[in-house]
Amino acid sequence: MANDRRQRTAPSLPEHFTRDSIVRDYRLAVRSREASLLGRKEVFSGRAKFGIFGDGKEVAQLALARAFRAGDWRSGYYRDQTLMFALGLLTVEEFFAQLYADADVEHEPSSGGRQMTAHFATRFLDADGSWRSQIDSYNSSADVSPTGSQMPRLVGLAQASKVYRQLPEIPGADRFSKQGNEIAFGMIGNASCAEGMFWEALNAIGVLEVPALLSIWDDGYGISVPNEHQITKQNLSELLRGFQRSAGREDGYDIYTVRGWDYPALCETYLAAAEIVRREHLPAVVHVTEMTQPQGHSTSGSHERYKSRERLTWEQEFDCVAQMRLWMREHDLAEGEELDEIEAEEKATVRSAQERAWKAFRQPIEAEREALVERLDAAAEAVPEAADELGAIREQIAKQRNPLRRDLSVAALEARIALRERDGEALELVAEWHREQRDAAAERMSSHLMSESPRSALAVEAVPPIYAEDAEELNGFEILNRCFDAALEREPRLIAFGEDLGKLGDVNQGFAGLQEKYGEVRVADTGIRETTILGQAIGLAMRGLRPLAEVQYLDYLLYCLQIMSDDLATLRWRTKAGQMAPVVVRTRGHRLEGVWHAGSPMGGIVHLLRGLYICVPRDMTRAAGMYNTLLASDDPALVVEVLNGYRVKERLPRNLAEMRLPLGEPEILRHGSDVTIVTYGACCAIVERAADLLSEVGIEAEIVDVQTLQPFDRHGRIADSIRKTNRVVFVDEDVPGGATAFMAAEVLERQRAFFWLDAEPRTVTSRAHRPAYGSDGDYFSKPNREEVFEAVYDLMREADPRRFPPLG
Repeated sequence: MANDRRQRTAPSLPEHFTRDSIVRDYRLAVRSREASLLGRKEVFSGRAKFGIFGDGKEVAQLALARAFRAGDWRSGYYRDQTLMFALGLLTVEEFFAQLYADADVEHEPSSGGRQMTAHFATRFLDADGSWRSQIDSYNSSADVSPTGSQMPRLVGLAQASKVYRQLPEIPGADRFSKQGNEIAFGMIGNASCAEGMFWEALNAIGVLEVPALLSIWDDGYGISVPNEHQITKQNLSELLRGFQRSAGREDGYDIYTVRGWDYPALCETYLAAAEIVRREHLPAVVHVTEMTQPQGHSTSGSHERYKSRERLTWEQEFDCVAQMRLWMREHDLAEGEELDEIEAEEKATVRSAQERAWKAFRQPIEAEREALVERLDAAAEAVPEAADELGAIREQIAKQRNPLRRDLSVAALEARIALRERDGEALELVAEWHREQRDAAAERMSSHLMSESPRSALAVEAVPPIYAEDAEELNGFEILNRCFDAALEREPRLIAFGEDLGKLGDVNQGFAGLQEKYGEVRVADTGIRETTILGQAIGLAMRGLRPLAEVQYLDYLLYCLQIMSDDLATLRWRTKAGQMAPVVVRTRGHRLEGVWHAGSPMGGIVHLLRGLYICVPRDMTRAAGMYNTLLASDDPALVVEVLNGYRVKERLPRNLAEMRLPLGEPEILRHGSDVTIVTYGACCAIVERAADLLSEVGIEAEIVDVQTLQPFDRHGRIADSIRKTNRVVFVDEDVPGGATAFMAAEVLERQRAFFWLDAEPRTVTSRAHRPAYGSDGDYFSKPNREEVFEAVYDLMREADPRRFPPLG
């Protein structure tokens, strides 16, 4: 631990580092520190729920801001408030608005109150969902809390610059890139560098040779756990030496180590590193050591509990703001009296901004409380016998200090209960207020899970397939190959990549020959790294490109499911339509052979990926129509192709390139009057064979292919079928209680089909374990024709045992 102040760097900064500009930096450092200190107090006062701040990281971020240029990108985390202040992307009022969870996007533009404090984002979409120009602004992708999760998307944010440089002819590229000269800046804490996502992203960026500049904020701890338990050798710079770029070579990283309290060294380092990254389009790492965290990790605990007295003493002396002040004094850049004045002014500035933010947050809630109180008074006057109960409710919310909307909602329901069976008009007066609040809350908290723009996938006009009488029959993979060929031809922003996708044309030949035709930039191979394949797609999509990312098998989706769930699926929602990433993820699954190549974990996927459309086509023609729809929209989606359908013959539509399947619209594959069988994907063929067998014994099944699990049957066609048959069986390859349970809930509860049933609903699923290997393993692990037959036969036998005698 260095603690000799003589080691501090002398002021050898570029000419534009004037005294005034350095003083401005110090002012910003003090402002940010005061915001952290006051933010913590606001949490402990009860005005805010939780606080996590960037204190101790101020000076390094001021230096980084010196190197940031218009068009550049940030993929950081919850310590970066000083950088956001310095770039003008965050005001102190907005900082406190987020601390208070102000749901007004005008007050809190990062997330509209949906994310906790210190989760930053810029709004790169207009109100109608269209792209704003990215080249004249500083850009910040939306933060996520899970540590290290900002790293995968950094891969794509940096790669986009390389793509725009390699493909300058992309229409509209001048709104997203200046000939590829942008840097993607990533920020991560030292402890999060123990995460696999960090190392996978670091490797991917190095392999792709893209302009990323990664900063590691190293304060020696991960909450209470010191580096000795986090990092081999306790030194990330030493650990990263294998990534160091050798002289004269273009592979690898430039790696810098600099102390977090040394302002001139930090500025020199960042300016030099960024200049090389921008000029040579190669990555760099700046490892910022000897940082401090004056208030500990967050408001949830105290660092005095786990740091030694010696460490706390060192942190106090080598606090970066204190050291910057000392350096300025030593080099006659400012007198102590001037710095004292700056500190007093900034403290007052922060306090004033906090008060304005609090007032702006409270005003609408107070108005809503006043409106409710007025209605309670009117109801009490109209219904004297309820006056005492209503008066007590009124008094409770009137005297409550700083009530939240939830408190008002609780009071409204209590008042409605008190008014029940007493006076319809008075009850309606309160109920109307309550409905309006719930509607407003839905917009504040729940809007924009999916696109609500004119380019929503649900707004894409359907174009059914058209077949010639002598339509050519092709293998399923050939249908897809022609679909992707046409898509690459008409959409120059389309970039497809994945394991074995490029030279091989994917393991099932859907992209055969397309790399040779469209080049290695647009049809590319990747390493075996599912997490950063997905992150790569998110970053590219944020920068205006249309990535189609392949995860080779559905079982391998588990490697990137966390990023799909926490980042991609929540992006539009958590920014309240401020950002989007229209990623299409392609994978294949269901039937094959073995534990790791035949999984169908659809229930988990459906529930973890709310915010993505989930398409489960039964054949490749349906898949092609879904890809065409999705590529014409601005929504992210997952398409699961049927793994054993690539060599099944299908008729080629003559409008394959133009056909678009509507999402959320099931297709009836077979009409029947006795039972409705609901299924999708590979099970469609199994159920159809079972229906043939059922027909031989006098049972006519109606088969419904749901086609998409999200959205699910938007128009209630399955309920219409059940209204006719009065029985339903749900079939799929997931485990018991998986996607069949999801489908049952959608049909029986949301569509209210329960009231049309004459028998209990049934499910036919896989076993509770993974599929065993071999053909027998597949047969006895997953639904088969005979199992579906018996389930339906038993259901019918309950209704008419004479007509359907036992089978033994």
